Amino acid sequence: MFDGIAGSYDRLNDLMTAGLHHRWREMGVMLAGVGPGSSALDVCCGTGDFAFALKRVVGPEGRVVGVDVSEEMLRVAREKSGRNQLYVEFRTGDVLDLPLPSGGEPGAGFDACTAGFGIRNVTDIEKAFSEMRRVCRPGGKVVCLEITQARIPVFKQFYDLWFNHAVPRLGRLAARDGSAYSYLPASVRRFPDPAELKRLMENAGLVNVRYEILAGGIIALHHALV
Repeated sequence: MFDGIAGSYDRLNDLMTAGLHHRWREMGVMLAGVGPGSSALDVCCGTGDFAFALKRVVGPEGRVVGVDVSEEMLRVAREKSGRNQLYVEFRTGDVLDLPLPSGGEPGAGFDACTAGFGIRNVTDIEKAFSEMRRVCRPGGKVVCLEITQARIPVFKQFYDLWFNHAVPRLGRLAARDGSAYSYLPASVRRFPDPAELKRLMENAGLVNVRYEILAGGIIALHHALV
């Protein structure tokens, strides 16, 4: 499914969020606590926007790796990497079984691990966070940016109308794949609420788990320590 929408994914993200997804990722980078020379992993990286936001902060002396199961998403990400002159190492891999050594091994591990709009699509959320924790160095940070269901009544009405009706139509027009964007609202309805997601992160061994609610309650930004 994700291979089929890779070419239009960025355009639709901009349309669906009015471009705000870039700002949300920048907030995630700040919470990840990285700086010049840091190392970071972005899982479920898609077309690379979170990875590029990390790379802008860690600089040329830092290292950023992006991992995704979709070869077409990675192809787009690599094209953007060259075009924007932001070197990120993109790899094929599954967040449930990351092709990377554990963070406690000598010379291995990342200072931070992020996931933007991807954890919602995995079959075992707790396992995904466990893998993210595993590849981080002790004291590292894990950040998860996700869509959640609006709770404010008036905003919830607009949210439901937008996600259940407008988004699939946008998908049909821009990506010629309405089914992929019909999947989006369904996946959000199935996804744990912020408090439950916090509990799953804690079950995965993460500590000091906190979250911020953004954009009138439709975005949750979780962050934790390894």
